[in-house]
Amino acid sequence: MRRCVALTSSLISLAFLSLLLPVWPQQTADDACSVQILVPGLKGDAGEKGDKGAPGRPGRVGPTGEKGDVGDKGQKGSVGRHGKIGPIGAKGEKGDSGDMGPPGPNGEPGLPCECSQLRKAIGEMDNQVTQLTTELKFIKNAVAGVRESDSKIYLLVKEEKRYADAQLSCQGRGGTLGMPKDEAANGLMASYLAQAGLARVFIGINDLEREGSFVYADRSPMQTFHKWRSGEPNNAYDEEDCVEMVASGGWNDVACHITMYFLCEFDKDSV
Repeated sequence: MRRCVALTSSLISLAFLSLLLPVWPQQTADDACSVQILVPGLKGDAGEKGDKGAPGRPGRVGPTGEKGDVGDKGQKGSVGRHGKIGPIGAKGEKGDSGDMGPPGPNGEPGLPCECSQLRKAIGEMDNQVTQLTTELKFIKNAVAGVRESDSKIYLLVKEEKRYADAQLSCQGRGGTLGMPKDEAANGLMASYLAQAGLARVFIGINDLEREGSFVYADRSPMQTFHKWRSGEPNNAYDEEDCVEMVASGGWNDVACHITMYFLCEFDKDSV
């Protein structure tokens, strides 16, 4: 290889000498390499602009930008579901008497009559009639007959009320909503319900004060005995804080704001 390079250099020198000498010198046996001399041509014209290339690959994910300004306040949302009904509050103290109102206009002169005693008697009779009417309405709305155990009397009331109103109705007559604290009481109440042909009634059990901690209407805690139906209590829609009994004797937690018949319980000693 080195020999060919040396020969190439020699031939280049001879090419320049040929411009001066009319006769080429005789080649020797060592000049056997074939040599082609390439001379760069002139610079050509600029070609046409090529087509637009295909989009390149996506670049790297840039750094996280600075925190933007706080956006505009959104529109007011729709009204949410009503909250849970709170526990029944204690009865408040009697308020102060109001101020005396202005005197009314004088009435028309009445007929002379010595009937003050009669008017008093009529007034007392009106009060008694009102009281008897209220009691009669309660009795008419109650299923005929009562059920008794050794120490309790149970009265099934056919008057649809919310849980709180049902409890107040029983308390107003010296009792409370029925509290099945053992198998015997639960069976007696269920039999009473089935014989009356009713599907369900409110009973005196709730967890109004603390979710999941059921107590009886007299605020005593539940012990080991219970008759929850399968899958109950489930507090559906976060609003089932009161309890109903069905005709089979099973229990189910229900919303307190619905209305249904109810079962009152009374101590025999206080009746």
